[in-house]
Amino acid sequence: MSRALPKYNKRRVGLAGGAAAVALTGAVIAGTALAGESSEGGGADARTLAGPGTVSCPDVASQLPAIPASAQAEVDRNLALLDQQITEANKRLVDTVGQGGPNFVQNAILGPLEDKRVATVNRIATAIGRTADRPAGLDSLAPCSLDAQGDPAAPGLEETGGTETSAPPAGDVGGDAGAGQDGDASGVGTISCPDVAPQLPAIPASAQAEVDRNLALLDQQITEANKRLVDTVGQGGPNFVQNAILGPLEDKRVATVNRIATAIGRTADRPAGLDSLAACTLTK
Repeated sequence: MSRALPKYNKRRVGLAGGAAAVALTGAVIAGTALAGESSEGGGADARTLAGPGTVSCPDVASQLPAIPASAQAEVDRNLALLDQQITEANKRLVDTVGQGGPNFVQNAILGPLEDKRVATVNRIATAIGRTADRPAGLDSLAPCSLDAQGDPAAPGLEETGGTETSAPPAGDVGGDAGAGQDGDASGVGTISCPDVAPQLPAIPASAQAEVDRNLALLDQQITEANKRLVDTVGQGGPNFVQNAILGPLEDKRVATVNRIATAIGRTADRPAGLDSLAACTLTK
């Protein structure tokens, strides 16, 4: 497998353990031959000569401010994780050619990748923000697109980008542990998630609206995942539910609870450990 060469950022020192810190710009190739490289500081032009296409993402490293020494190792780890996420998404593009319906790539690859990137850039911002001004707007670098090459008939290749559905009205807030579980006439099971709201500390008034929106979004995510359970009965292999539904749902929840923690942390102590509430299970 050919890969784009790593580009070093002169602001950063080595990763913990002596490994060199690398920040790849754009996408890592998931095909068998490299036809181009990404340009410095932007989205990738990397493509395969033939195949399902490659994932192209904005470069995060070039958009960061000066990184405090105390945050360097954590930032490096998360920049490397961004590269790994693209590598895994490209591999999944190859492994799932022909699967799913017309929106498969968006729903099962690009959307989950965006959620992972939101969580990762939030960790970068938090690390910098502990001892310097927290960088704003990194979430805008999370969506990725597909540079489609090769077989135009492969399902979902026309899908690009990937934005999270906006939250429902804040009146339906909380109780995400049971969302979408009233009756399972389909027999496919229901998704059960830990309830986040009871685990939150006192919420500052300035953060209340944002927290409410994200609690409502947690409920909506479960409802959508339960619908996808029904809509995809019989699709994929034995790990389809974990890979295409539960895994992406966990990534969305990580991003959402991080937004809740960030909102509270602006004017009070940032709650720790909310990520532990992200994983959900399937109840038959």
